[in-house]
Amino acid sequence: MRIPRAAMEAFKFSALISWRSTGKQQQTIARCIEKTGRALHSGDLSTVRIWPELAGTGSVRTVEHLLSALEGTGVDNCRIEIMNSGSDDTSVEVPIFDGSAREWVEAIDQVGLTDAMDCNGRSCDRVAPYLTQPVHVSKGDSVIAAFPANETNISYGIDFPQVSDLSLKWYSSSFCTGSFYSKQIAPSRTFCIYEEVEKMRSAGLIKGGSAENAVAFSISKGLLNPPLRSLEEPCRHKVLDFIGDVSLFARRGSQGLPVANIIAFKGGHSLHAEFVRKLSSTS
Repeated sequence: MRIPRAAMEAFKFSALISWRSTGKQQQTIARCIEKTGRALHSGDLSTVRIWPELAGTGSVRTVEHLLSALEGTGVDNCRIEIMNSGSDDTSVEVPIFDGSAREWVEAIDQVGLTDAMDCNGRSCDRVAPYLTQPVHVSKGDSVIAAFPANETNISYGIDFPQVSDLSLKWYSSSFCTGSFYSKQIAPSRTFCIYEEVEKMRSAGLIKGGSAENAVAFSISKGLLNPPLRSLEEPCRHKVLDFIGDVSLFARRGSQGLPVANIIAFKGGHSLHAEFVRKLSSTS
């Protein structure tokens, strides 16, 4: 199916990107998903409902694990409702679950995907952003660089020298199938340095954090809650976060993750966001 000219005009906003058809139709979930769990920062129970949505609408902006699962499994259009048990509306969060995207992927797999139709009952072509020239962003010794390619490859490095298990580690991956994300990326849990977390907890932060929703490393004792789900689990989780953050580059039900060779080192959410802003540059 061809994309109407007016719709394609919405994609002509970046000098760095060429939007191309993937040869597939935009997808949405086949029926509603509802999940309840503990929020990381407030510690309150939070319920999330994800509804099927019309083609060309995209997904709501919320935290990176859910967005990563949607992007990684190919959900192009959905509507997300978040309800929190706390009285403070500003503390509304998506549940942390086990610190990975696995529960979201399992819920998506359970309901399945279906072609998303627009308001006129027509399917819409799914397009992807192909990088047309090299681009990079950096802050201090943190950097993200991307180069044109015909498939998406991500190499992610971390370096926390105060913890030997987290000192100069790398993970590289090629995203050729949707099942790769579900099996190799989604199960990877967020990680933390125990001594830093204890300071935050003493300050009244991350009230929902525990050994049940993060891999904890100690400066003096190493890994505190083994085993890891893979040798590169911390690096794989950084890839998970990156996919969730750059999914915000999506437009009208398109793929958000750029088709490119991407190399990131010591990145974080703020640098991921800067990378998306760079991709959106008109000059």
